Amino acid sequence: MKLGNSAFELAELRTAQERDAGIKRARAAVNARGRSFCIDCDEPISAARREAMPSAERCLACQIRNERRRGRRG
Repeated sequence: MKLGNSAFELAELRTAQERDAGIKRARAAVNARGRSFCIDCDEPISAARREAMPSAERCLACQIRNERRRGRRG
């Protein structure tokens, strides 16, 4: 019986480690410094957008266009 419990505890530990690593990656992505100019149209990204999403690489119009394009493909 002890072996089964150890395996279960090891699986729980691994799941917790993977979850914590995923959270850490997500936080890093959100907190990453974005760009001042859009990578698609080269127009300035508004201060309000950069404040709301510091990791923004596209202006709002290009981001919406990009998400719609990706939605049609996926």
